[in-house]
Amino acid sequence: MVLQSFKNCLWLSCVLRTPKACFWSTAGGGLIIQSVSNDVYQNLAVEDWIHDHMDLEKQQILFLWRNSPAVVIGRHQNPWQECNLRLLRQKNIKLARRRSGGGTVYHDLGNINLTFFTTRKKYERMGNLKLIVKALKALRPQLDVHVTDRYDILLDRQYKISGTAAKLGRTSAYHHCTLLCNADKSVLSSVLKSPYKGLKSNATPSVPALVKNLFEEDACLTSEMLLDAIAKEYAVQHQIDHHITLINPADETLLPGISNKTKELQTWEWLYGKTPNFSVSASLNMAYKDSVLDIKVNMDVKHGRIEVCNIDLPEQWLPPELYSELVKGLTGSKFCPNETTTLVTTLLRTCPQDDELHHRWSLLCENMMRLM
Repeated sequence: MVLQSFKNCLWLSCVLRTPKACFWSTAGGGLIIQSVSNDVYQNLAVEDWIHDHMDLEKQQILFLWRNSPAVVIGRHQNPWQECNLRLLRQKNIKLARRRSGGGTVYHDLGNINLTFFTTRKKYERMGNLKLIVKALKALRPQLDVHVTDRYDILLDRQYKISGTAAKLGRTSAYHHCTLLCNADKSVLSSVLKSPYKGLKSNATPSVPALVKNLFEEDACLTSEMLLDAIAKEYAVQHQIDHHITLINPADETLLPGISNKTKELQTWEWLYGKTPNFSVSASLNMAYKDSVLDIKVNMDVKHGRIEVCNIDLPEQWLPPELYSELVKGLTGSKFCPNETTTLVTTLLRTCPQDDELHHRWSLLCENMMRLM
């Protein structure tokens, strides 16, 4: 096993020194590649790069990849609506936005990702999913797996083990899907549960489903076995060698311009700024002394920034000038806790030196930040 790993690493280093044109042109009509990275942004960038640069008339490609913990939303989705952003920050789980549509998924190393690249004319997601099912059945004939009309793969007729999304370009296309092998379902269920109430959006919502890991059905399976079985079936159907080529998504000699694509996927403007417009209507029930204050907050958010902000405070609870500065500062700012924290910290310095006033101000600001 150690010797094989050494051979793989040695072979990979040779591949990465091979000029791009030579590397991509060695496999005739089909190529199976696997990422050596577990970084979600790098792997999504590889999808973009292949879609933008490869001549898929000459070569169809299957891309295999796995990620460290991450929540991945569709291009037209709202992250505040789809997941628990505060919990993601606490658990150091990355958030990523795909360039394809579809719903939100949780990735970790117990999840396999597969991307099928073709021309737009040859794009056929049902065929790809049937290929996966055929590979699973070849590996374990007793598995009860089938493809639904919604392009999901179900286990035991009720548990979703694979979801689908796609990007259709003018001439090129890709279809990618997940395969739940041994993902942490407790983390999955907790991070894909938004705490937001009163959020209204036209963004594409995810459809909840019962899920199950393949390894729960057969503990003897491994991710490597599944990857190999799928690659083998792909090779048979495309009449190519059953060989998985390892690639490094950070290598500019292999993928010129990949670093810029990776960086773009990590920017606030892409992750949050691409969110379709939405509004937030919330009641802040703040415990203050011996009473509970009900403060109404209404915000309209466009491109991830607060466009309109209204805070309904009890009369005389804060000086009008301080309240108006808060509303003014929030308007136009990013709908995110970091920017709001900076704003309220700055405003606090201008607050009159009055302990009672400081207490009220801090209480309001803490609750406002929880909205983000």
